[in-house]
Amino acid sequence: MTFRQFAFKIVLRNKRLYAAYFLSSLFTVMVFFTFAIFAFHPAFSGGTVHSSALFGMVVAGGIIYLFSFFFVLYSMSSFLQSRKREFGLLMTQGASSKQIRLMVFLENILIGFLATVGGILIGLVFAKVILLIAENVLIISESLNFYFPTLAIVVTFISFIILFFIISIFVAFVLRTKKLIDLIKGDKQSKGEPRANSLLAILAALLLALGYGIALYVTGIYVVYALVPVVILVTIGTYLLFTQLSVSIIRRLKRNKAIFWRRTNMLLFSDLGFRMKDNARTFFMVAIISTVAFSAIGTLFGFQSYITRGVTEANPFSITYLPTEGNSTDENIQQINEILREENIEAEMRQVELSYYEYSSRDQGVLIVKASDYNDFASLIGEKQVQPAENEAIVVDQSSKVLANSNEAEALMETPIILENETELQPSTRIQTEVFPELSGYYIVHDNRYDELSAPTRSNQYYVWQAEEGQTDQLVDAGRIIEDKVGYEAQVMDYITYQINKSYGPILFIGLFIGIVFFVSAGSFLYFRLYTDLDEDKRKFRSIAKIGLAQGELNKVVNRQTVLLFFAPIMVALIHGGVALTALSHLFDFNLTKEAVLVLGSFACIQMIYFIIVRFFYVKQIKHEIY
Repeated sequence: MTFRQFAFKIVLRNKRLYAAYFLSSLFTVMVFFTFAIFAFHPAFSGGTVHSSALFGMVVAGGIIYLFSFFFVLYSMSSFLQSRKREFGLLMTQGASSKQIRLMVFLENILIGFLATVGGILIGLVFAKVILLIAENVLIISESLNFYFPTLAIVVTFISFIILFFIISIFVAFVLRTKKLIDLIKGDKQSKGEPRANSLLAILAALLLALGYGIALYVTGIYVVYALVPVVILVTIGTYLLFTQLSVSIIRRLKRNKAIFWRRTNMLLFSDLGFRMKDNARTFFMVAIISTVAFSAIGTLFGFQSYITRGVTEANPFSITYLPTEGNSTDENIQQINEILREENIEAEMRQVELSYYEYSSRDQGVLIVKASDYNDFASLIGEKQVQPAENEAIVVDQSSKVLANSNEAEALMETPIILENETELQPSTRIQTEVFPELSGYYIVHDNRYDELSAPTRSNQYYVWQAEEGQTDQLVDAGRIIEDKVGYEAQVMDYITYQINKSYGPILFIGLFIGIVFFVSAGSFLYFRLYTDLDEDKRKFRSIAKIGLAQGELNKVVNRQTVLLFFAPIMVALIHGGVALTALSHLFDFNLTKEAVLVLGSFACIQMIYFIIVRFFYVKQIKHEIY
């Protein structure tokens, strides 16, 4: 048997040992390939997606490829750590370090080749599903039909063959004699009692508290200024949290006899300190990577909601038309009504003349409307009717937090309206609504007092249509035609929202893709960390079982250990992500609670499912060794 055959047979006969590394590599290839299928789709060559979005896809592909390199390298490192006994046995049988390095090189090339081919094949199977998802997210005019992705296959195959070749050379180079001996003796060396520096443990808590405090306290543009300091504080604090503070807390719990001697807590805490110390860097890396994924996706999703909700809240009517001088208003109104009839859209129409007066420091004057006109328009969208007294004025402030200017509305509350007969109408009430498109606030007065106002500085005609619910698709089609025939003076809100989502779709899709890659990779890090210690855990629990550990007690100890391993870094990342999204809401003065709960909750559910699957196979392996 040649040496190549020997390396090949080792791979085939140790399927379980190689499965984790192979599957993680295969998943990485599959993610890159499915993204390449999407990026190289023929529909994009015709310009249906903006060039900046295509550039973003290229950058995203580079990020995924670069991250794949480090992910596979880490996977390989964890994989080698789990083979300490095998390397020791081979050296005992006379294998040289050079032969072992060659064996690792050949194994990695073989696994890399199989993972690349397998990832491409699985990617082809799910290609249609990915294209359907992309088509719905991107909101493009053309369908992303399935095609045979020759270019994507070539690019993926060449890229990852090069990647695995470089990693194979790198691993074989660093696997020198001295490092290899340390690797073999690693499980025989005493770790000693894990210790923590009390000052560094306190510093970890202070840094996290300070970082959170700054992020939650600052508002507006100061959020941007505080970004870098907060990231530095939280990153250092997170590292010290896992390396120092967690170990310090465990040591204190071990000193508490009431807790330490309770049932199986002794087994849990005796090993937990070592696990936290050994896994500190992995936990830190997983927490930071997951935080980046949560924050990136939450920011993109929140920013899209900020834009779309801001636009729709600022104008609650289905269609608005604000003609400018020189336009044929009657002809445009007729065209809009005709388009609505052709698209079978049922809508109520309202018309009013908006007049502006010199009762403020604004160059364009301030809008004043009479109560009957306001109530007529308010009835279309279900807003509350108003009944101002004859000697009072109501100040209207935009309820849309995205576009409102509350300072202007406050100034109107301090400015009385002076009629032609010198009578003053003192503003006494302030309400929030979006009935008329005056973002900086306006007045509502009694109908009788409206006729006593002085001549306005300017007046504009304002037309609105409010369509019945369930006609979104028709309104989008109508909006496209109205924009072409009437121009931008007429705005169809469903069409504007459609255009925003269409422009923002590629960015959101790319962000989701990268975020999911980061998150799944973080979960794989935990998987590797768990299975790296599998042989040691088997020996430990087998020894404990001999002195009377029941199966139910084993389940309890294993459950607690795996829960802490999987959810300690994820919980930290969820808290980091929640603080980051709260700071983002402070930046725009816009409530992102719904978006934050949806993003963070979705990732928490995914992690829970992943944990249940991994725990099942992990416990199965432990039980098989003991019972």
